[in-house]
Amino acid sequence: MAKILTLTLNPALDLTVQLARLDTGQVNRSDAMYTHAAGKGVNVAQVLADLGHQLTVSGFLGENNPQAFDALFAQRGFVDAFIRVPGDTRSNIKLAESDGRITDINGPGPEVSEAAQQALLERLEQIAPGHDAVVVAGSLPRGVSPEWFQALLLRLKNLGLKVALDTSGAALRAGLAAGPWLVKPNTEELADALGSPVVSVAGQAEAARQLHAQGVEHVVISHGAEGVNWFSAAPSLQALPPKVRVVSTVGAGDSLLAGMLHGLLSAQPFEQTLRTATAIAAMAVTQIGFGISDRVQLARLEQGVRVHPLLEQ
Repeated sequence: MAKILTLTLNPALDLTVQLARLDTGQVNRSDAMYTHAAGKGVNVAQVLADLGHQLTVSGFLGENNPQAFDALFAQRGFVDAFIRVPGDTRSNIKLAESDGRITDINGPGPEVSEAAQQALLERLEQIAPGHDAVVVAGSLPRGVSPEWFQALLLRLKNLGLKVALDTSGAALRAGLAAGPWLVKPNTEELADALGSPVVSVAGQAEAARQLHAQGVEHVVISHGAEGVNWFSAAPSLQALPPKVRVVSTVGAGDSLLAGMLHGLLSAQPFEQTLRTATAIAAMAVTQIGFGISDRVQLARLEQGVRVHPLLEQ
């Protein structure tokens, strides 16, 4: 299996509150509450670990509240290459209603100094060689500019790593200019980054051609319950997931990205790669937390995924 590095520059402690229905402005009673060490790159790492890969995790962590992350890294056997910075890692609140609707309240996170940013670059120079790929996922913390982020991606490419990028806003615009190996936006994120709508398949195909010209090899556009479109040098594919009971959509996109990396780095056929990745994402929405909890369920979900060539419309 592959050796993979994940970068989470703005991780979070996720507090997920399950409740039947959220009544704003009223007193609400929860059915259950869960706390997870999270952040998009950390979430991806957990799924990849369940698929048998070796993981190194890095980014910035607040030095005041690392306990949940330390426990997760030890439990999972991750190599911890995070830079500790003054302050608290942010907390994100997820309000999960019984119909699958999620309301997010995301904290701001600590301020990351130039010294901490330089320390991360130096650590990456030391640890990146020997890894097959790097996942750079999530938002930018305070103090980190899009320009620095773009330079980071270029440095990772120059170190010989395949760069998989999953972010949004100014970070995605800067990241696309670095020509990563794979990107996984949804339609809204891609439209914002390119400044043009990408609702139709034809519009997405045109956006993918533009990104291919910039050096992006794989453009994976997620549509949630509506499926996934994958544009690459091979014939483009669409996957439609099976119907499942949605418990929480948190981590579904991270699970999809992990499944795509698993298939590509394992040299699986493209159709099988997309089928498995879509099934892993479908499994993610049936649970609270991250990872592959039931191999039998995953196999059953794979059988329900429909994959076919993507025709421009």
